[in-house]
Amino acid sequence: MRLRKLCYLAGLIGSLQACIKDAPMNPEADIEKVTFDKSLMTGDVFIDQANGLIMLYLTPEAYEKGIAPQLTLSSGASVMPASGDSIRFNSTEVHQYVVTSADGHNKKTYKVVGVNIGTWKWDFEKWIQNEDYGYQHPIGDEDSATVWSSGNPGIAFSGVGEDPQAYPLRTTTDAYHGKYAAEMVTREGTVLSGWVGIKLFAGSLFLGVFDIEKAFAHPLEATQFGQPYRGEAVRFTGYYKYQPGPKYQNKAGDIVPGMIDSCSVYAVLYTGTTRLDATNIHTSDRIVATAALPEGSAKANWTRFDLPFVMKRKVNYDEKLMMAIVASSSQYGDKYEGAIGSRLVLDSLEIVH
Repeated sequence: MRLRKLCYLAGLIGSLQACIKDAPMNPEADIEKVTFDKSLMTGDVFIDQANGLIMLYLTPEAYEKGIAPQLTLSSGASVMPASGDSIRFNSTEVHQYVVTSADGHNKKTYKVVGVNIGTWKWDFEKWIQNEDYGYQHPIGDEDSATVWSSGNPGIAFSGVGEDPQAYPLRTTTDAYHGKYAAEMVTREGTVLSGWVGIKLFAGSLFLGVFDIEKAFAHPLEATQFGQPYRGEAVRFTGYYKYQPGPKYQNKAGDIVPGMIDSCSVYAVLYTGTTRLDATNIHTSDRIVATAALPEGSAKANWTRFDLPFVMKRKVNYDEKLMMAIVASSSQYGDKYEGAIGSRLVLDSLEIVH
């Protein structure tokens, strides 16, 4: 990963200044890229370096017949099974790659998951916690590879502690249905984030992935929205409650008198396999339908929403499609504006076909 490469380079320069000796062998053990026949994809491959997951979005044919991924590794590293070996997903077999660094000192294991969303309905009853940083994210019943993500992975690098409650997205027992729901809270930035001008973090939850490699240089591109979708979307439904925080602040951290925070909840259907992100999720010409909460004011009690998809054009359902669901405790959190303490809780979401 880029951060480790920089650290390694700094160490190497220091050693060269101390004495002249042979350069050390590369200590990295990463899978940097996975490629295979694009006609077998329903979405682009995503490598979750933080959690050691390779997520593959495959056509039914690919699930049945298998694929032969080609792997790009850290310089000098080796992998088992080998790059180009065939893997199939129509069984209970667990697929994984074990990468060994060039110097032989480091190993990293990646679990390979074929992601397939069968039921577009979520009650947020199951969550897992990142072992290294403590943040949580919801999972489905079938596999530990989640289709949901948030800004939590990026916030983890800003100096937030390992307590799940320190993160903007977490589980809550304040649920409409079942035991748990998804809670998003806008929180104050950290000392480290303040150095780069980020004074607050809005709570977020979205169908998609978070690309940690882009989190520092291009944070809006790190939030990549959408998962492969098949069908004809009719409505987006669910339940929510919302309480804005007491003081709205702008990006500079200055309080804006009279401004009240609001939440946002919406779904976007678009074409292609490459995900849209926070820079183009509202403007891309690939968008074919949207369903959005018309206003995000305070709702003290559980409130149902039932939003029709507004079609921008007729869809050929032989096209490859992606569905994004995005929610935030501060509507303009992507601009680092909002009110610290704003709280949005979601439960029982569904895309009705």
